[in-house]
Formats: sequence, structure tokens, C-alpha cells
Amino acid sequence: MDRNKRYEIDRLSLQKAQELFASGAINRMEVGTAKGLCEIHKYLFDGLYEFAGKIRKLNIAKGGFRFANCLYLEAILPVIEKMPEGTFEEIIAKYVEMNIAHPFLEGNGRATRIWLDMMLKKNLGKVVDWQRVDKDLYLQAMERSPVNDLELRVLLQPVLTDRVDDREVIFKGIEQSYYYEGYRKEED
Repeated sequence: MDRNKRYEIDRLSLQKAQELFASGAINRMEVGTAKGLCEIHKYLFDGLYEFAGKIRKLNIAKGGFRFANCLYLEAILPVIEKMPEGTFEEIIAKYVEMNIAHPFLEGNGRATRIWLDMMLKKNLGKVVDWQRVDKDLYLQAMERSPVNDLELRVLLQPVLTDRVDDREVIFKGIEQSYYYEGYRKEED
């Protein structure tokens, strides 16, 4: 995909992500389930990708890491869904497993970070203040998380906030999430 098309998809998807929260639609989606993650993904990418909200049927890799084989996604997603989410540690473990599954062809990081925040909000009354999470440290922690999620927990726990409905925390966090994926919003 050429750079301009990718930028336009990211720009439109970022608007949709902000609308997801501004409209309250996020509050009507299932929390911590594969269905809820698919709903988030569909909302973010509907009209931008033909596979919006659909579990991938192809195998994918990124940076030399092969994500779960598409043949096993139908079996593994219900297992991940049933993982406990009563503590911060359990929620992070569930988030890491969903990242390993990487159920979509594109847009996994953006959708699963929202999914993570919704689990944290529902179960702990907290969300990640993504503005305070360094991109490089986060990406490194995510890369190593399939082996051990301690680094990710140590990175995210200190930046949890109870400002779960604060528009600035939510919208700046969404922008940061898109920045992790290489998108930089142009200043008007």
C-alpha cells in the first residue's frame, strides 16, 4: 500500500476511533470478548478495509514474528476470551495472548489497545494514560511479551489513571496509539 493511501486510512480511522468514544458507541460493545474486539475493529476500519471486523483467513508476520496460524484462530479466540481479567496481571496476560493471536490482517494494535483499556476500565476502574508511554519502550515490551509480560506490566502499571471518562486522556491516548503504528497527525 502506498504511503498516501496508508496515511488517509489512518487519518479516517483515527476520526472513527474518536467518534467511537464521543458517541458512546464503545459503551455498547462487549468487554474482553473476541466479539467485542471485532466490533471495535469494525467500527475503526469499516469502509476503509473490506476485512473490517473479520477474523483473518491468511497467515501474517511482523518483524520476523509469525502470529498465530489462521487455522487455529477459531479455536484459540474462545480460549483467550475465557481468560480471567480480575487483576491487572490477568488483564495484561489476556491482552498479550490476543496480540499473539493477531486476529485481523491490519489494525490489531489500535483495536486491541482500546480493548485493553475497556477491560481495565470495567474491572479496575482504570485506563492507560498512553501519552505517558514511550513508543520505543512499549514496542520493545510488546515484542518480548510472548516470552514474559513483566516488562509490559512494569511499563503500563505506573501510568494507569482513574480518569476513565476524561476526554483528553481518551483522545490523546488514541492519538498516541496511532503514533505507535507510524501515524503522525499533520498540524492544520
